[in-house]
Amino acid sequence: MIAAAPSAGTPPPFRHHTLSVLVENKAGVLARVSGLFARRGYNIFSLAVAPTDDERLSRITIVVDVESAPLEQITKQLFKLINVVEIVELDPAQSVERELMIATVRAEAGVRSQVIELVDVFQGRIVDVGIEALTVEVAGPPSKLDDFEDLMRAFGIDELQRTGRVALPKLDRTGSRLRRVS
Repeated sequence: MIAAAPSAGTPPPFRHHTLSVLVENKAGVLARVSGLFARRGYNIFSLAVAPTDDERLSRITIVVDVESAPLEQITKQLFKLINVVEIVELDPAQSVERELMIATVRAEAGVRSQVIELVDVFQGRIVDVGIEALTVEVAGPPSKLDDFEDLMRAFGIDELQRTGRVALPKLDRTGSRLRRVS
């Protein structure tokens, strides 16, 4: 039996690793990191970068295809870069992951209310309105955006852009919430 190819919104069957890389906030650091991936032939599935609360540091969130290279090899190569301060692998079960999608969806008069209702169900917003289309934004876990994208394909997607994934570890919930009163 031959397995069907994944649909456009369905993630490929291989596993990804999410790396949170803390780097010095200096010119050229992102170019060096992305250049390392290109030189080694590592496939980047998603990349997002922005300064942290400390203006001296930036956080690069990289989602890596593990079929292109072993994770240990990737992290060793990253640590060789001078401006890398810390690398943490984020387990999806132990982290909060989010993406943003902006899509222009065909929404003629007869189906516009259905599109608006689905945007509302997915807690999205309509950010632009045209005669025959709507531009919408939806934010959330990547799987939520995949589901929304699959549903919007039935109406017709004119344009679509997704940001790279951003992620942070979940907060510790093992501490005692109550203190004993004597």
